[in-house]
Amino acid sequence: MLDSETLALAKKVNDRLIVADHMMVTAESCTGGLIAASLTTVAGSSRMLYGGFVTYDNRAKTDLIDVPADLISEHGAVSEPVARAMAEGALRKAGVDLAVSVTGIAGPGGGSEEKPIGLVHFAVATKERTLHRKEEFGDQGRDIVRQLSVRVALEMVLDSY
Repeated sequence: MLDSETLALAKKVNDRLIVADHMMVTAESCTGGLIAASLTTVAGSSRMLYGGFVTYDNRAKTDLIDVPADLISEHGAVSEPVARAMAEGALRKAGVDLAVSVTGIAGPGGGSEEKPIGLVHFAVATKERTLHRKEEFGDQGRDIVRQLSVRVALEMVLDSY
């Protein structure tokens, strides 16, 4: 069940894309499909959501949405270049108007000094540009980091219109 803030954001995204007659796709790692799930809680979302790629494993990033393996090796899966490549790859694969991607470390493990738990990279790609955003939510627990990531992703979609 979505909290009221996330549900309101999902409804705004649905409404805005439907009015624009645009379709979007998601490319999700640490959120595991929660962005797409939030959008589909709104009636009529089939008019604006193509679907989503859950690319949790690095091989899925490479196999499903063409993120270069050497990019992941060089920068790590949780990085600006990979977030951008995820969004751009999903956009190309789906052939839609907009893609949003998220890759991060939700915890409880997996963090490091360089890349701490709660670090999340986002990207929104259109045919014209790709925008990036980095958030450091801190070690608030896996569920909170994932919920906050969904909100940021939806806000980025709204900000791109």
